[in-house]
Amino acid sequence: ETDRKLAANPYQVVDNGGYLFFLMSDDEVLGVCALFNEGNGVYELARMAVSPKHQGKAYSKQLMEHCLNKLKILQAKKVYLVSNTKLETAIHLYKKYGFQTVSEGPHPVYSRANIVMERVL
Repeated sequence: ETDRKLAANPYQVVDNGGYLFFLMSDDEVLGVCALFNEGNGVYELARMAVSPKHQGKAYSKQLMEHCLNKLKILQAKKVYLVSNTKLETAIHLYKKYGFQTVSEGPHPVYSRANIVMERVL
């Protein structure tokens, strides 16, 4: 349900002080991600995805580095993400960029999620 509400109005992220990022080539979207503003210098890194035909080209690294640079400019205190341990490549990326597991198990909001990771900035 949370995803459906967001899909119906993605600009609510921006309206709430967050950011939407798109990695594009010409008119094609290669990858996307968002930073949801949770308040008090805390952001959620969310909805990071790279088009299947463009995976394996380090675009997720570019998105991650762009988000972390934006958080530095914002002087954010912490960023967290919610994911699933089945997404081994994503979990590896998050660990590479300093995210640490803070909880594992069923998530109260995202039914497909089973891991929460964070990085103190």
